[in-house]
Formats: sequence, C-alpha cells, structure tokens
Amino acid sequence: MELLNYAFMQRALLAAVLVGITAPAVGIYLVQRRQALMGDGIGHVAMTGVGLGFLLSTSPVWMATAVAIVGAVVMELIRWYGKTRGDIALAMLFYGGMAGGVMFINLAPGGSNANLQSYLFGSLSTVSEQDVTAICLLAAFVVLVTLGLRRQLFAVSQDEEFARVTGLPVRALNLLTAVTAAVTVTVAMRVVGLLLVSALMVVPVAAAQQLTRSFAATFAVSVAIGVAVTLGGTVTSYYQDVPPGATIVLLTIGVFIALTVLATPLARRRARAAAAAAAGGDPAECAVPAQSGAKL
Repeated sequence: MELLNYAFMQRALLAAVLVGITAPAVGIYLVQRRQALMGDGIGHVAMTGVGLGFLLSTSPVWMATAVAIVGAVVMELIRWYGKTRGDIALAMLFYGGMAGGVMFINLAPGGSNANLQSYLFGSLSTVSEQDVTAICLLAAFVVLVTLGLRRQLFAVSQDEEFARVTGLPVRALNLLTAVTAAVTVTVAMRVVGLLLVSALMVVPVAAAQQLTRSFAATFAVSVAIGVAVTLGGTVTSYYQDVPPGATIVLLTIGVFIALTVLATPLARRRARAAAAAAAGGDPAECAVPAQSGAKL
C-alpha cells in the first residue's frame, strides 16, 4: 500500500490500532457504570495539560496525562462526596479545564489557538515518534489493567455494594478505573481528538451489545470494532483528505446503526421463542419447591 511508504502514516496507523484497542477496553466499564460521558469530561480537563505542555516546553502528551489523571481523581472524589452540589462542581471542572488550556497555550511563546486544533480533533501528520512512544507505554498500562483486573472491575461496575460485601477494595478500583480512563483519553487524543474520544470509548461497546450477551463477547467485539473503525478512518482520512477524528467517529456510528438494524430481527425471534417456551412450559416445573429447613 502506498500510504505505508510514509513514516508519518506508519506512526498514525500504529497509534490508530492502539487507540482502537484501548478506548473500548475502558469504555465497556464506563458503560456498565453508566458513566458514558466521563471520557468527554476528562478530555476537557486534559486541554489544560496540553496548554501547560506548550507553556513549559515539555511534552503535551505527558503533561496532558498528568493533568487528566488529577482531573479524573477529582471527578471520582466529587462523585463520592458531592451528593448535593456535585453536578455544579463537575461543570466548573470541565469548563475550567477548557478555559485553562486556551489560556495557557496563548501565554506560551509563539502559541495560539491553532496549536490546539490537532489535539482537539486529531491529526495524522503531527503524530511524532515521541508521541508514538508515549502512546505505546500508556496503551500497555491500559491493556494490563483492563484485562488483568477484568473480573474485579466488572464486579464493581455491576454492583458496588455487592462488590464491597465480597471484600473488594471498591474505592481503589473506582479510582483505578478513573485513572485508566484518563490515560486512555490522552492515548487517543492524537488520533481522534480530545473532543471526540468519548464516542470511541462508548459507541463500539453499544454496537457490540446489539449482538452479544456476555461480558467477554462484548469486550472482544467492541475492541474488534474499535480497531476496524480507527484503521478505516485513518486510511480514509489519508486518501480523501478529511479530518481523522470526525471520520472515525462517523464510521463508528455507522457501524452501530448497521448492527442495530441487523440485530432487530434476531432480537424479535429470540423474544418470540422465549414467549413460546414460557407459554408451553409446565407451571409445576417452574414453581420453587417449599423447603421448611432452608437457610438464607
């Protein structure tokens, strides 16, 4: 393929694959926790890190990672303790993150809002070797956490009270999920952009749920969708000269719509089969036998 002859496209495709793996891998836990927009909030906060990176003449990726992690921890603490005014505190955190990013990058020598463009919406030509190194290291962390602790994270995402009763460190696992989500946002920002990364964390999971019933199957299918759309969007962006982030997100939404259309007849057949089985079953077989000596 012609595009593989260019070093910047090799870097972009590698970054796209890593983003396609990590974003749904974290997103599945956020969807289970009903925190689908958490990635969007972290993306706003990470803008301050990008601006600080330019202001301090350091790596915007690493600085954004540090600021995003702090922001994610603060968001989790607000969720725990901010019962009454939590939504206002989160709003100030999100918009303050955006304002901080714009302010810092304009204070940087030679900085302007144009410098934020590639971080907000993604850019293929600006993915450097240093960015790829950072993305690889951060992606390795995300994969280790989401796969190595999948049982614990799934238990906490499903029912925090039950997980706490079983002895799991619920708060520590919640913080780890928030930190992993923050790392994922900074992994994806060079390809998809900070303002669009949340879609790649959520939509592939929602699309996979149209076909699958188990957590493991949903995990595998959502990652496969993520890799497919990031590669497809990156290649399309190269040949058609369109924004990579927007292309990837639109492809992801298209996959979701297609799978929803295909899954609807299957869901109806399953519902009819279940109804027929229930109507033809023996009530006596479905009854729970009385046990005088049963213990709770």
